[in-house]
Amino acid sequence: MKILDDLILSLKGNDFPVKDVHTCVFWTAVMSKHCGLSSTFREDGPSHERGVRDVGRLTQKTAFELAEYAKSKSLLEASIGMATINSLIDIEESRCIEKNAFEIILEKGQESNVAIVGHFPWIPKLKERIKNLWVLEQRLREGDLPAQEADRILPQCDVVGITGTSFINHTLEGLLNLCKKAFIILIGPTSPLSPILFDHGIDATCGSKIVDPDKLIRSISEGATFKDVKGVRLLTLTKGG
Repeated sequence: MKILDDLILSLKGNDFPVKDVHTCVFWTAVMSKHCGLSSTFREDGPSHERGVRDVGRLTQKTAFELAEYAKSKSLLEASIGMATINSLIDIEESRCIEKNAFEIILEKGQESNVAIVGHFPWIPKLKERIKNLWVLEQRLREGDLPAQEADRILPQCDVVGITGTSFINHTLEGLLNLCKKAFIILIGPTSPLSPILFDHGIDATCGSKIVDPDKLIRSISEGATFKDVKGVRLLTLTKGG
């Protein structure tokens, strides 16, 4: 977990209190220095086996302490940890660009081998415009390849997009090790907008900044999928920015 260790270490000294934790059906938000967002992941099985450590006392921790949950084997705890990490990052908007993941992948991968780890709503449109495109997914949809095919597919790719939720299930480092020559883009609101990621081979991270926490929390508490989430601004932090 070197990448997580370095990310959390970069936030050391941020002893901000945890003001609120909202673990909703699709999204988790944590309020500390800022408001941070993450996808909500959880294990299958009986609910009594999937609880969160110190539940009811999370707001008694500092945000730096709660960020350590990102390393947990529990997907739900790791979701809370990633939202906490994102709540502590001071986003350098001057280093960000307005392009989204779809635009960057299209620009970089038009004549290249491209793989996307994770299924995003814009995948069908991307398939219309990129000839050599593979989509790797744990929960297969039509046209996807099993995630286990990563060993075969990723080493031959020039552009790779990886879902930020790979932080939550701790698959990111293994995926990065397979991307020998690729331009790598981290995609989705879980993705930390931190330049620390560039030290680990990532070239761009497409994440989110919460500009209206009240609107965000209201929408995710009511079951919003991402297209209906309010109070969020999408940003892309680039290595050359």
